Amino acid sequence: MDKGLIALSAALSIGLAALGAAISIGIATAKAVDATARQPEVSGRIQTVLLTAIVFIEATAIYALVVSLLLIFAF
Repeated sequence: MDKGLIALSAALSIGLAALGAAISIGIATAKAVDATARQPEVSGRIQTVLLTAIVFIEATAIYALVVSLLLIFAF
């Protein structure tokens, strides 16, 4: 395959995954702040759920990084 096409596909895969992760984390954080403002007494549980969600969102971005590195170095 053409090296330029591989580089473009690797850049698109990590770029779109990073964009999706950033938007998802922003939405999750906004909802968590809203929930904390409505019920401050359960802020600890909300924070725990938020951090768990952020971990899973970042895991998808890391998977995309692995895929893009495989595209670059395997072909």
